[in-house]
Amino acid sequence: MTAPSSTSHAVAQSPAQKIPLSVAVIARDAAAQIGPCLESAAFADELLVVDSGSTDGTPDVARRHGARVETRPWLGFGRQKQEAVSLARHDWVLCLDADERITPELERSIREALASQRYHAWRLARRNRFLGRWLAHGEGYPDWTVRLFHRAHASWSNDEVHEAVLTTVQLGRLEGDLLHDSAEDVATYMAKQNRYSSLHAQALYRQGVRAGYWRLAASPLARFVKFYLFRLGFLDGGPGFAHIMIGCGNAFHKYLKLIELQQSGGGKEGA
Repeated sequence: MTAPSSTSHAVAQSPAQKIPLSVAVIARDAAAQIGPCLESAAFADELLVVDSGSTDGTPDVARRHGARVETRPWLGFGRQKQEAVSLARHDWVLCLDADERITPELERSIREALASQRYHAWRLARRNRFLGRWLAHGEGYPDWTVRLFHRAHASWSNDEVHEAVLTTVQLGRLEGDLLHDSAEDVATYMAKQNRYSSLHAQALYRQGVRAGYWRLAASPLARFVKFYLFRLGFLDGGPGFAHIMIGCGNAFHKYLKLIELQQSGGGKEGA
C-alpha cells in the first residue's frame, strides 16, 4: 500500500492565503515530531504549541516553525487540550497531536469548511501507521474524530485519557486524512497502552462503573469481532492483526485493573 502524502502540498502557502484558524498542539519531548506536524498546518494563521515541560528542545523547534509556545503544567489529556483551546487567538480551532500530519486533501477540505461555515464542528478520518503499514481497515482507519470546531460550540472533555470533543451541534465530515505516525517501537507503544489502560480503569472506577469477570472475557471478544471481522481488519495483513490484538489486550487489561480497584476499594488508584 502506498503511503499517503503528508508533506507535498498542492496549495501554495503564502501569508495572504492563511485562514483565520488556530492550530493547537499539546506536546512534551516531541522535538523529532513537532516540525513536520507544524509544517503540514502552515496554512493556518496561528500555530500554537502548549508545552508541558519538554527537556529535548521541543519549544525551540516549534518556534523555528512559526509557532507561539506557551508552557503549562500537565493537566491530563482532556484538560490540557482545552487549555490550548482557551489560549488560541481564533475561535476556530484545529487540535492536533505532535505525531499527526495534515494531508493536502484535508487542508483543502478545512479551507472549504471555514469558508462555508455550514457546521460549527467537523469530524475527520485519522489514518494510523503500525509496523510500517498505513492501516486501511479495522480500528486503524477510518478512525473518525472531531478535531475542527468553533470553541463557542464545542469543548474537550475533562478525561485524563481517551478524551473527546463535547458538542451538541450537528457535525460535518471533512474529506482527506489526518496521518498518525507515532514512529514508536513496539515496546514504547505497549508501555503507553499499559499506562492508558490504567488511567482508563481509574477513570471508570471514579465514575462508579463496575465490572465482573464476564465483562473481562466479553469485551476483548466483542472488540475482535467488530474490528477484525465486521470492519475488515484482516485485510491489513499481519500489522492489522497485531494492531487489533493489542486493542483487545487493552480492553482485557482495562477491566482487569478495574476489578482490582473494586477489590482493593480503590487503593491502587493513582499508583
